[in-house]
Amino acid sequence: MANILNEQIYIIPLRDVKKAPRWRRSQRAMKDIRSYLMKHMKSDDVKLDQTINEKVWERGSEKPPRKIRIRAMKFEDGQVQAELAEE
Repeated sequence: MANILNEQIYIIPLRDVKKAPRWRRSQRAMKDIRSYLMKHMKSDDVKLDQTINEKVWERGSEKPPRKIRIRAMKFEDGQVQAELAEE
């Protein structure tokens, strides 16, 4: 495994998800999380952990959380891995 260059905790707002149709909100939330990390970590290679997926889809496709707290780690090869940040 490559060395970690940067490790950061982000609180990602998901309020724009409400603009999507009700049945697509969790799908939109996952796309928004990925694009937020691509922008802030400056990488095109973003891997989201299963814990993020479970948290977003926990209440179904119509009711994703308003915001989500994520720990993102950027490695030397440019890959970003994200997982749910424990409180």
